[in-house]
Amino acid sequence: MSKRVRLSLILIVFSLLLAGLWYALRPAAATAPVAPQQGYTKALNQARNGQPGAARVLYQQLARSDLAPERRAALYAQLHNYPSPQALKLASADLHSDEAQVRHAAIDAVIGLVPESQRSVLLGPLLEDEDQAIRFHAARGLLGLPVDELGLYFAHLDKVVNAYIADLQGHTDDATAQLELARLYLHDAAYPQAEQALTRYRTLAPDDLEAIAVQVELLERQGKSDSARALLAEQLLAHPQSALLQQQLGLWLMAHDEDEYALLALARAVELAPDNNDYRYVLATNLHDLQQIEAAQKQLEEILRHDPANRRARVLLIQYWKETGQLQNVQILLAELEQQNADDPSLQQGL
Repeated sequence: MSKRVRLSLILIVFSLLLAGLWYALRPAAATAPVAPQQGYTKALNQARNGQPGAARVLYQQLARSDLAPERRAALYAQLHNYPSPQALKLASADLHSDEAQVRHAAIDAVIGLVPESQRSVLLGPLLEDEDQAIRFHAARGLLGLPVDELGLYFAHLDKVVNAYIADLQGHTDDATAQLELARLYLHDAAYPQAEQALTRYRTLAPDDLEAIAVQVELLERQGKSDSARALLAEQLLAHPQSALLQQQLGLWLMAHDEDEYALLALARAVELAPDNNDYRYVLATNLHDLQQIEAAQKQLEEILRHDPANRRARVLLIQYWKETGQLQNVQILLAELEQQNADDPSLQQGL
């Protein structure tokens, strides 16, 4: 072997040794942050289905800083079923998010988490927000609160509502805007203006029955109960299969202390819209008021069978089971609630 060949081989071996030494001593590559073990999709499904640990993974996902706004908003839509100090802390922080979609979702979450008596503390400051849409959304969340609960925010709310009305007045060709305008006028006891907005709404959406509830309330506020009942009867004659109208009739009858007749209308609404948990919940409370406790319990059980995450129905059913002394059922529901959300206020208060 010639000297030149030996020298080439030595250089190759030496280079390989240096390369191996560099590889062994190189700085460790920076590892990417470890994402929460529970992924967004799984956490969302867990929360929607009321599965064990739902609150924990929901909070975990909302604590992330890398979620897209639409995903964050979707998580907030589930938060009302999982109240706790941590839930309120998360929602309160996102009232000031840089993303408008997240802020709107956080406002809705706060409305679902906080009693009306405490709502103005969180939403009141938003009445002076730079974003008009946020101001209007906060105002909707505060409408109907007593003056003493609004406190210093009463004047601010009045100012924002007036601005909201002025904005909606400019959308005469928007049915949704006109219905919202009618509600605001009704809140301000401006009955002629409310009627005008409802007339425009019916012109723009003649087949939509959403305005009936507003129309009935408008008539009631003016002491025209007979006209309200006649309106419901007329609409039901034209739309006998409308669960919405049956529900409105039931609510009207309840308001007029005709509970037994109300029960028939509310039951019919549930029959026509069996998946509507709000209708079924109202039916359950009406049954309970009429001392039909077992039937009321069955309605709440049906809600939980299809929607285990429904905290409102679960808490009420626990109360109804307690009333009848069926403590074993109480313990089962409480255990499931604790599995879903160990920090639920009802557990902390010894429901």
